[in-house]
Amino acid sequence: MTGTAILVSSTRPRAVDIAFGGLVTALAAGVAEGLLRAVRGGDEFGATATGLLPRLAIYLAVAGVAVYMLNGSRVARALLTVGIGVVGLLSLIIEPLAVLLSTDDFAALFDGMSADSAVLAGCRTVHILAVVIAIPAMYTPAAHRWFTQR
Repeated sequence: MTGTAILVSSTRPRAVDIAFGGLVTALAAGVAEGLLRAVRGGDEFGATATGLLPRLAIYLAVAGVAVYMLNGSRVARALLTVGIGVVGLLSLIIEPLAVLLSTDDFAALFDGMSADSAVLAGCRTVHILAVVIAIPAMYTPAAHRWFTQR
């Protein structure tokens, strides 16, 4: 066929920017939660802080992959989908879900909740919501077309 051209959009869809923003928000919430847990560790701060190093390395890797995704990498999008959207999300919800399933009195879960526990729960909630927004945003029709054109 002559005279036909494949139109490749160079403009990144807003959904991809939203996905990137969600991933950055999730990373920030994860870092905040980790730091709060380290500070909360009290006398065992050194051991808890040392435990943060592998988590920090993972977060830096995720940030790097997110930048590749932002620039149109389909491989990065797939890695984020599996790594953050499946494995990461499961790791975030297993502990709270186990606690919820192990109680008969949901009100007792919140009785005497300290301020730092509430902040930790807030960080975890923001982390989960950011992932739940970011991953589907990468698969909206406009984002999907943009990634497949790369």
